[in-house]
Amino acid sequence: MKLWQKDQQADADWVSAFTVGNDPHWDMRLAPFDVLGSLAHIQMLESVGLLSHTEWASLRDGLREVYAAIEANDFEIAAGVEDIHSQVELMLTQRLGEVGKKIHAGRSRNDQVLLDLKLWMRSEIALLTQETQQLFDLLLQLSETHQDKLMPGYTHLQVAMPSSFGLWFGAYAESLVDDLRLLQSAHAIIDQNPLGSAAGYGSSFPLNRRMTTELLGFADLSYNVVYAQMGRGKAERSLAFALASIGATLAKMAMDVCLYMGQNFGFFRFPEHLTTGSSIMPHKKNPDVFELIRAKGNALQALPNTVMMMTTNLPSGYHRDLQLLKEATIPALDSLHECLKATYEMMRHVEVADNLLQDPKYRYLFSVEVVNAQVQAGVPFRDAYRAVGEAIANDTYQPSTTLNHTHEGSIGQLCTDEIRRKMSQVTALFDFEKPQKAFDALLGR
Repeated sequence: MKLWQKDQQADADWVSAFTVGNDPHWDMRLAPFDVLGSLAHIQMLESVGLLSHTEWASLRDGLREVYAAIEANDFEIAAGVEDIHSQVELMLTQRLGEVGKKIHAGRSRNDQVLLDLKLWMRSEIALLTQETQQLFDLLLQLSETHQDKLMPGYTHLQVAMPSSFGLWFGAYAESLVDDLRLLQSAHAIIDQNPLGSAAGYGSSFPLNRRMTTELLGFADLSYNVVYAQMGRGKAERSLAFALASIGATLAKMAMDVCLYMGQNFGFFRFPEHLTTGSSIMPHKKNPDVFELIRAKGNALQALPNTVMMMTTNLPSGYHRDLQLLKEATIPALDSLHECLKATYEMMRHVEVADNLLQDPKYRYLFSVEVVNAQVQAGVPFRDAYRAVGEAIANDTYQPSTTLNHTHEGSIGQLCTDEIRRKMSQVTALFDFEKPQKAFDALLGR
């Protein structure tokens, strides 16, 4: 079944197979949102006189039944049905008769799929925010728990200055704050209603687009109908940058963990059941989970380019190229959910080494402390730097392991409360309750 097909002979089989592609598979992820969009659309159609009250009530009940089937995993896109939109309309027509065909008035598949995607992406962002917040809270908790445990800091992978596990955990927590800033920006772009733009040029029907905006819990409306359609690709691109940013944070943290688990470092340990072994080396405890998080996080950083290459130089209006964005975006979101959950579960069991800096190989970590002590005693910095450098060269250097880092964000003042405040300010910009209340109203819950 194809919504666009008329009475003439269907297209060649290979054309149908090629153009439909994997759409039915990916459209299963959009199924509940397609029904919710239709529920809002028919309520608006009834309000402007394009459906009678009886027709609307019949369609509403039919759509709610379809939604219940989706929730119960008792729904599929039948063989030969092109997409989710066709399947829902087919089911309504089979159950209700001719009135089922009236559901499409004032819509095109163009604005229908764009709506579905925006509703789906908005839902995914809510889940991502929750998962990121959970990891953030754990990292700050670890930062505070291990704030007094020192570790080496590195530049150029060379021993540099004293750091702490409190700083390390806190750094990745604060990185997640900025990642969520990008996600919130993507959410603001996505949270605009495209329904009613039809094929991209509006409709001669007296549609009430503000009504569907409110019924679906959108923050605002994409007013210009041409621009509403141009949002296909732009929404995915903005989301892709946010996903890539979170992926980069997780990949960098995973790289640190892989490095620091090595015997030459020995900073972190994990329970044996969370590591993997070797087929020939019985002593091995490999960080396979973090290696895969690193690879998946790095792969997410290619997503913005993938989306841009699919949409670059497309003129305004709909093009079938945009269909492939589902194949890039949906698996990427699945991968990020998986990585956030895996990182959280691993870090819940992390074991942190004690007394690392007592090892003589870290004695030069404190050279800056010796320089600073001389400066505080009145020696010009450049002279103190030269004197300590000569002492190191002559092997007469004596480290002072006393640390006096008191400024904001340093070893002695982690500012975890301030970092929590920043996260709270970012998450407060999201309003996930509004769409949920709107959906419950559409479903009669």
